[in-house]
Amino acid sequence: MSSFVETLNPTPFGFFDSETAFQSEADSIVTFVKRKLGDDTLSVELSKKEIWTCLEESCLVYGRHIHEMRTKGELVDVLGLPTGSTDLTNKYPRGTLEYLVRQAEPYASLAYAGGDYDATLCYIDTISGVQDYNIYSDLKVALGAQSGSLYVDTLSSGSKGKIRIVEVFHFEPLAAQQMLLNASNITNFLATNFNYESYVNSTVFYVLPVFEDVLRRGMLETAFRVRRSQYSYQIIGSNLRIFPVPFNEFNTGKMFIKVMTATNPLLDSTSGVTGSIGFQDDSIYGVSSPSNIPFGNIPYATITSPGRQWIREYTLALSKEVLGLIRSKFDSVPIPNADVKLNGAELVAQAREDKEKLTTQLVEFLDQMTPDKLMEREVAIAENVQKQLKMIPIPGGGAIIIG
Repeated sequence: MSSFVETLNPTPFGFFDSETAFQSEADSIVTFVKRKLGDDTLSVELSKKEIWTCLEESCLVYGRHIHEMRTKGELVDVLGLPTGSTDLTNKYPRGTLEYLVRQAEPYASLAYAGGDYDATLCYIDTISGVQDYNIYSDLKVALGAQSGSLYVDTLSSGSKGKIRIVEVFHFEPLAAQQMLLNASNITNFLATNFNYESYVNSTVFYVLPVFEDVLRRGMLETAFRVRRSQYSYQIIGSNLRIFPVPFNEFNTGKMFIKVMTATNPLLDSTSGVTGSIGFQDDSIYGVSSPSNIPFGNIPYATITSPGRQWIREYTLALSKEVLGLIRSKFDSVPIPNADVKLNGAELVAQAREDKEKLTTQLVEFLDQMTPDKLMEREVAIAENVQKQLKMIPIPGGGAIIIG
């Protein structure tokens, strides 16, 4: 039979057929396999195409284990990446916190501290003597081109679900806040925290830390709203009840409310989902699991010497298995006055044992290459280096010793 390049469809899938490195390896692997199986002494019933098929399968198995190892360490960094135009086969993606951010977004949404929702500033026209209002029939948009329109009418068809109140700006305006610290309080505070002393009949400048102002303002604002203000509200279903009841021009007018509607979890620019509220996010159609990570076949030319040797040995094991299966079809071959017993079953058993051994060795090696294992090893090396440096004498006091 002709060489690999001259053969039509030499391998079943043809993943590597166009690679020069694979073509050269294919011609050499035939000689390697046949000699290892004793073809120089007794003919081996394997064709070149059968051996080349085993070589292609060995490359695919090797690539599968490599990609499984990478998936363990890199899945959280590639979630959301596009699957169509990206190839991560021989690339090392940068680490991100996108996985953690997405996991935290639902909690942030409910805490009104960010998340995956869009908040809109709206208002209700309060009327003298009216205490109860409906957020679906009375709530209007405050800003933008649709200002003054009912908020529910601005929602697209199919998205008029539950409206969530983020914040109601219904409280008595705070009077100008005055510092409640007199001279003696300031002196005591500074003396306690900064060891400052006050001198009689002298000019003294007191410098308070910024956090003191921030904490005190927050305390005063909360105290005024809770202890001194009679303004409050209740939200029951779609009804909003405010206290006190509006009664004159001083507490009637626009009462501003920040609201949100839940984002459709499958909203993006190509989803075709109508009636969705929120922002467009194309990455939801990106990598979602190990099943669609854009890993391709590893080019044979990029596989290093240890990897190629593993592929050769695995090819030999696969070829031995194929040869054993062929010989198993004939338990014995009749010859004059005797029968020749074939060793098909023995070859199959040996081949499967070799395959399992090679797979175990590769998997155990790759398990030590995951990011967490590499970091553990680097930490151990750093600790051992420090221990060694502690044992080195200082030559003339000119060395820098760590630890």
